[in-house]
Parts: sequence; C-alpha cells; structure tokens
Amino acid sequence: MRETWNAARVGLMVVLGLIVTYAVYRYVDERASTESGYGVHAYFDDVQGLIAKSRVLVAGIPVGYISTIRLEGDKARVDLRIEGGVTLYDDASVTMRSLSLLGERVLVINPGTIGLPEIPDGGEIRVASEGVQTDDILVTVNDIAQSVRRITTQMERAFGSDEAGERMESALRNLSDALENIKVVTDEAGPRIINIMENVEMATGDLNDIIQKRKGDIDRGVAEVDDTIASIHRAADQLNAVLEDVKEVSGRTARGEGTLGRLTQDEALIDEVEGVAEGLNNFVGGLNRLRTIVELKSEYYALGSAFKTYFSIYLKPREGRYFLFQVVDDPRGSVSISDTIVRQSPPPLFEPNEFRRTEITRTNRLRFSAEFGKTISFATFRFGIIESTGGLGLDLDFLKNRLEFNVDLFDLGRFAWPRLRVRAGYEVLRRFWLLAGVDNIINGGRDYFFGLQLRFDDEDLKPLIPLGAVAL
Repeated sequence: MRETWNAARVGLMVVLGLIVTYAVYRYVDERASTESGYGVHAYFDDVQGLIAKSRVLVAGIPVGYISTIRLEGDKARVDLRIEGGVTLYDDASVTMRSLSLLGERVLVINPGTIGLPEIPDGGEIRVASEGVQTDDILVTVNDIAQSVRRITTQMERAFGSDEAGERMESALRNLSDALENIKVVTDEAGPRIINIMENVEMATGDLNDIIQKRKGDIDRGVAEVDDTIASIHRAADQLNAVLEDVKEVSGRTARGEGTLGRLTQDEALIDEVEGVAEGLNNFVGGLNRLRTIVELKSEYYALGSAFKTYFSIYLKPREGRYFLFQVVDDPRGSVSISDTIVRQSPPPLFEPNEFRRTEITRTNRLRFSAEFGKTISFATFRFGIIESTGGLGLDLDFLKNRLEFNVDLFDLGRFAWPRLRVRAGYEVLRRFWLLAGVDNIINGGRDYFFGLQLRFDDEDLKPLIPLGAVAL
C-alpha cells in the first residue's frame, strides 16, 4: 500500500510539472506572438550575450522585448517591440547592459528629449553602444590581479630578507622614539598652552567689553554702511539705465540707423571718411615736420649813416627746402625814377625845343621779400621777390653752418646794372651772429655795412608760448 501511494505521489508531481511547464510555454509564446506597441531597430558591432525575447528596459522597468536578431552586412540588426505607452524621440539611445556575472544581458533605452521628432514605427535608434561586457570586466579583474601580483613580488623583495626586516625594525624604533619626543614636548608645552588660552580668553572678554561700550558707534557705523550700500544700489540702477541707452544706441548702429549706423554700413561713406582721415593725417604729419626759424637782423651802413633792419621767418616743411618771408625797414625807402619830356614853344635862347627831365622819388615805406630756397650740399639757391623786386640769391654754409656767405642779385631793370649785395656772417655765440658786407657793388652808390643778427628756431620759441598766452 505504501509503495502504491509513493508511486501515485511521484506521478502527481510529474503531471503538475508538465502542467506548469506548459503554462510557462504558453505565456512566453503568447507574449512573443503579441504584436502590440510598435517596432524599432538598432545596429550593434557585437551582440554577444543577447538573445531573442530578452527584455528592453527604460529606467529599470521592462517596456518591451527583442523580437529578432539577424546579420546585415558586418553589423548585427536587433529588432525591438516597444509598448505603445512609451515614446522614443530622435536623439534616443540604446545600450547593452549585463545584469549579472552569469552573462544575462538586456537592452536599456534612453527615450531622448521631449519636443524632438518621434521615431516612427519601424524606425531606427541611431545611437547604440555595447556597454561594458562581462569579458571586459574579467579582463579588468585579470589586470588588477597582475598588478597585485607585481606589488606582492616587490614587497617580498623589499621585506622578505633578514636585512629588510632589520631595516623595518629600525624604522619602527625611530618612529617610536619620535612619538616619545612628541609626548615630552607636549607635556612641557602644556602649561604654556594653558596660559596662552587664558590670555586669549581675557582678550576676548576685553573685546566684548569694548563692543558693549561702543555699541552705539558700531550701530551708527552699520547704518552708514547700509546707506552706502543703498547708494551703491542706486548707482547700479543708474548704470543699468545708461547701459540700456548704450544698448539701444549700439542696436541702432548695428541696424544702420543714424549717422554712426550709416558710417558703419555705407561702404562709400566709409571710404570717404577714410580718405578725409588720411588727408588730415598727411596734413597734421606735415605740420609736425614743419620747422620754423625766426631771424632778427640789423645792419649799419657806414656811408649812408643809417640802420637797416630785417625781420625774417623761415618755414621748412622738409629738409633741404624752405620758404622765406621777410619785412625790411630800409632808411632809403622805396626809390622810383620817372622820365618826362618837356617841350618849349618858343624855346629860350640857345636851348632846344624839348628836353628830358628825370625825377627820382623816394618814399619811406617797408619792403617785403618772399623767396623759395633749395639746399644742395653746402649751397642754397633762392629765387623770388627780394625787397619788393624780383631777384636771385645764393647762400654758402661752412664750419657746420656757423659761417655763411650770402649773395643777392635784385632790383633788375631800375638801374643800368642789377643791385648786387654780398654779406658774410659768423656765429660767435649760440644764436648770436656778427655780420659784414658790401651793398650795390656794380652801380654807383656803393656802401659798406656791418651788423648783428639773432636767429631762433622752434625749440627756442616753445618756452615763450606760455608767456605770450599769459600776456594776452
């Protein structure tokens, strides 16, 4: 009877196992045959460990399964079935993940960014990665084991001998002695530390008393700080308003509105402004290079017993050439000659019917000179108006421009010969010259003169400008 009952129980267990196995098979088969949701696919370089019907997770929650795995070209195509309630977006990604060291692998999906286009049914998840596989973990563990083995070998070589042990014992003994010394120092310094702490406590008490006594002043200081902070806030608000105005102006400029906007947008206007700026730059550069020389000269004519005075300005726009403007006070003034034919009817006895009368008129007025000079080596050639008449001139410089010879030929057509003047000058002191010469050498009326001259340039005149301004 007992054997029959045991056989019946075994048979019953077998039947129940078959029923459970069939139920599980039907459940899995129905799940596999269900086509709810929608399908997507992804491509992997290696799907080792993945099988059909493996789970698909989102945030650790199953949302689908792998329907098929097949080879396309040199990549593995994995088709997934996703529940209808889950939406995948264009930047979605899928990653293989191992759930245990036994090799079970699933696919984990990141749905992507809401708002981007959705992946349609049958679409592709373009971002796919294999993640860390069990083999990678085993390789890493193997590398760690190798490192541990090398460290163990080094420690064995370092401490595996009697000599190494003795060194370790000596090091520990030295460490013990150092700790003992630290203990002695601490014991000796303990009372001093206590005194220092008592002093700190007393100083803290004194500081507290001072704060209590000066609390009113401190409160007023804090109020002033608050007022200062409020002023800073007001200044910040004003600065923000100014920045808003600047932003508006810069925006108008960027849009090409207003004068500045047109200046930044209109290429033709920009070219014109650049041309004007370049011309102004050339003009200012020429002014910077301009050198001015002022000359005061007075000569005494020995035969005429009179002084002749010159005021001259030299403008040198560049090296080697200059413009000379001169005002001359000549005691002989300006001489004009006129011829008049006089007819007599009847003529006096023994006189002709007509005769020529020459009148020489002298007027007391200033004379002017305006000349252009060109320097070649030690010689300077001049031409222009010399003492209100046309003329030519030649200057010769020697001894580093301290010795000069001047030759002037002017007053053409007034006399039989032009007026020729030769002058020599020597710089005795800086800016101070002695002069001597002969005037009107060819015609009658030759005269000899000598005199003094002062010559100043820009560097000498600059200190006088503030004095002139004060005088004005």
